[in-house]
Amino acid sequence: MNAKSDDSAANIYLSIGIFAWNEEEVIARTLESLFEQSLFCELKRRGVRCEVICVLNGCTDRTPEIASKFFEERQNAGWESKGVFGWVANLPERGKVNAWNQFVHSLSAKESRFHFMLDADILIHRRETLWNMMRALEEDPAASVSVDKPCKDIAFKTRKTLRERLSLAAARMTTSADGQLCGQLYCIRSTVARNIYLPKDLAACEDGFIKMLVCTDFLTHPVAPERICVAEEAEHIFEAYTSLPAILKNQKRQMIGQTIVHILVDDYLKKLPLNQRLSLAETLQETERADPSWLKRLIGAHLRCTKFFWRLYPGLLSQRFKCLLKLSAIERVLCFPAAVAGLLVSLVPCRMAYEALKRGTTDYWPRAERSGFRAENLVAMRPK
Repeated sequence: MNAKSDDSAANIYLSIGIFAWNEEEVIARTLESLFEQSLFCELKRRGVRCEVICVLNGCTDRTPEIASKFFEERQNAGWESKGVFGWVANLPERGKVNAWNQFVHSLSAKESRFHFMLDADILIHRRETLWNMMRALEEDPAASVSVDKPCKDIAFKTRKTLRERLSLAAARMTTSADGQLCGQLYCIRSTVARNIYLPKDLAACEDGFIKMLVCTDFLTHPVAPERICVAEEAEHIFEAYTSLPAILKNQKRQMIGQTIVHILVDDYLKKLPLNQRLSLAETLQETERADPSWLKRLIGAHLRCTKFFWRLYPGLLSQRFKCLLKLSAIERVLCFPAAVAGLLVSLVPCRMAYEALKRGTTDYWPRAERSGFRAENLVAMRPK
């Protein structure tokens, strides 16, 4: 399906967006794990409807054909009678930023109360994951976003290499920080999402940008981590980066994105008048229409004031050790080697990110070399 009718969009309570770029090898598996979720039966019991939109962006492989076939099969199986309908939006422009904007502001139903954001290369592990995430938002009026627990696929291996143990320890430090938002899967109140517009040059750290807007009520208050709640019994699985080239590319991508978020959140947006921050989506859209290069100029000005590549943004080198302090004494000892290794390794992608930004590069999203979810682990990864 490539379009939706006005009749099918009636009484939509929840909109699910799946973002995919050249995911022909994994998207069918991701969609299968999605439709195994108990969420759809629970929504039907309530008498409300749900839409699922697969937002493809600049795909050059068979992802569009595979996704369209999957949705057609679900339609033929009568999923609309269960209160679920879906379609494929095939956007010619590559990039998750544009896909996110299109899903929130153009493609999804205007009356939906919650938006799920889902990457097309993950597995949803527990059958109640999405239901628990949505309920967490319904039951917590102080929260604007709910998240689950992201799990690396290597955690399911019975025998782990030293490199894999370091990778899992690094993940443990990251998740120890308050108010974490993993862009692979989260649920956000629709009213909040519609007040967010992602600038086209934001690059690969849209989740960091959204997190800061959400936790500060659009930069009107100090950071409040409770705006992001963690749902119980909710998990998804993603493939970990374990080869050194893949780790370096991923960290370079993240550092480019985090630098841009720092420029936007810690400087530019805070200086806007209050009324412009409270209507931020409209403000940023108007800024971009009037001056498409506005953000790249801000980045250039920031780099001219940044003499050393390891000072692209605050906490670049110290963040791991700040997270380490949040762990228990035993966990600190176990994770300390990962913190030191991460610090040493991060210097290389930090320099790479610095040089890339100086060249004007913001759209850096390499296809990392991955081996795929290992067959021997798939049984353990199946939804519970």
